[in-house]
Amino acid sequence: MADDRLIVAMDVPNVLDGLELARTLGDSVSFYKIGLGMLTGGGLALANELKSEHGKRIFLDLKLFDIGATIEAAVRGVAQFDLDFLTVHGDPHVVRAAKEGAAGTDLKILAVTILTSLDRSDLDDSLIQEGAIADLVPDRAARAFEAGADGVIASPNEAAAIRALPESAGRLIVTPGVRPVGADLGDQKRIATPAQAIANGADHIVVGRPIWKSAAPKAAADQILSELQSPQASAPNR
Repeated sequence: MADDRLIVAMDVPNVLDGLELARTLGDSVSFYKIGLGMLTGGGLALANELKSEHGKRIFLDLKLFDIGATIEAAVRGVAQFDLDFLTVHGDPHVVRAAKEGAAGTDLKILAVTILTSLDRSDLDDSLIQEGAIADLVPDRAARAFEAGADGVIASPNEAAAIRALPESAGRLIVTPGVRPVGADLGDQKRIATPAQAIANGADHIVVGRPIWKSAAPKAAADQILSELQSPQASAPNR
């Protein structure tokens, strides 16, 4: 049985490339993330095909943000597709509206804390309140949990602090910004290895380019899956 702690980010151009990647990875991978960049390339159709015809779990990463009524309507529309995870921004009013839209379904609402591609200088440019990211992310996670979020999106660096929150009991922590040793960092700034992310308290890790841009995607995925089974994934690396 595939280890669904690994979510492969399917950041490929279109449905045909997505289906080819899924075929290549085969039974090794059971969980895929389809993001905003794929929507115009048939992302929803791909999500439905992978879910209904191939039995895969699907994380729709849209990072929704709007007024409450619009969020509720949008999430209600997404929920009809029987997908697994959906992201919204972690502002409490957004999370509450998303939970209303998902009511009566199994769709999990995950709240984005602070994007893993951002650092303190980026937050300054956006006039975000002062303070270290390591402090702001757990605070934002706690507010999202209080608003009803089923889980949060945060970098591996903040996973341990979030897991230590009383509010995190029974909630999910999903970490992008995961890179195997030696992989190109791309646009990520707050990263960790797969084993470190799980050891820090993550339930799922999201890995994209190190797998789908690899010359041997299945071997790259299998290497990450092997690392998730290693002792380092249950205790921090020394």
